[in-house]
This record gives sequence, structure tokens and C-alpha cells, in this order.
Amino acid sequence: MNKSDVLIADDHAIIRDGLRKILADTDDLVVAAEAANGLAVMEQIRIREFSLLVLDISMPGRNGLELIKQIKSERPKLPILVFSMHPEEQYAVRALRAGASGYLSKEGDTDLLLPAMRRVAEGGLFISHNVAELLAGDASHKDTQALPHTQLSDREFDVFSRIVRGMGLTAIATELSLSVKTVSTHKTHILSKMNLATQVDLVRYAIEHQLVD
Repeated sequence: MNKSDVLIADDHAIIRDGLRKILADTDDLVVAAEAANGLAVMEQIRIREFSLLVLDISMPGRNGLELIKQIKSERPKLPILVFSMHPEEQYAVRALRAGASGYLSKEGDTDLLLPAMRRVAEGGLFISHNVAELLAGDASHKDTQALPHTQLSDREFDVFSRIVRGMGLTAIATELSLSVKTVSTHKTHILSKMNLATQVDLVRYAIEHQLVD
């Protein structure tokens, strides 16, 4: 049996090692390459083809949603399964909109990992019941008054998610390879778009809408 070549992209070595061990026990999937950041992901997909990319959406130096869009622009047929520490409520809909074929939380049911990888590698979609409900809600919001956080750009939402997790502007700038001034500007735009006044208001909103762990 020919095995599907999988590219594992995660900045945590322990996660890459764990996935490598899991796939080593399968007859149909093999870790063909690894990447610890977005730049390495692009380097890998430009030198060879893969059957599947398993992608952590939060890696240093690049917005994961923007990375998905770039990957799909260069390798439109490459299936992407997002495997993220973020709950589905935070990023699933945006990741699927960006071009991913599935979204799985690292905090979710681990028994779903291999079925999800296989389905996406075969060209299908992996959408859990919870994500299906989120997609339905997202569609309904387009016909009514959309929630304020859905009006944020992907970059703004990425900054927003870090702010409400307690990260300072300097730390966010370092992690996203941006200037502190740029991050501060994003924060100003976020507050304006969401009609909120302070960082405390952002945190309260995120908690109320289950957008923070």
C-alpha cells in the first residue's frame, strides 16, 4: 500500500514527535517532512508535493489564517487539516473560510485525529458537529446583525485573540513579527470596530462569547 505523505507543521517539537509516533503505527500515513514555522512550511511545499498538511494555526512569525490563504494560492490542491490548541469557537470558521478542509482542537477527542487526517487527505472535509453548528450560525449572521468580532479582519482577530489571552503588545509584536506600533494600531481598530472602549471590555466580550480558553 502506498502511504500518503504528510507534512506536520507545529512549533512544538513534542507535538511533532507525538504525531510522528502515531503515524508510524499506520499503514497509510507517514510523516514525510516537518516544519516549525510558516516560512519552513512554504519552503517545504515549494520543493515537493504532499498528500496532507497538518497545520498548527498559531506558529511564530505568521498569522495562521494568512498562511492558509498563501498555501492555497500556491498549492490549491493541498488538503489542510488545522490541528490547533484553540477551541473550535475561536478559529474553525475562519480557518475553513481561508481554505482549510478540516479543523480539530488539540483539546478535543484524540480518537478523531486519524479519521480526520484520512478524510482530509482523501479530499474530503472534516467538520465536527460543533463546527457544523458554528458554520450554520455564521451563515445566519450574514442575514442578520453580525456579531462584532466577525467584522474583524483575520489579522485583527489574531491580535484580538492574543490580547484577550493576556499577552502584552510587545509580546504580540514579537510573536507575529510586527512592530509594536502596528499592533497598537490594530488594537485601536479592533476597539473601534467592536464599539468597545478598553482592553477589559475586550476580555469581557471574549468570555461572554466563549472566544477565550
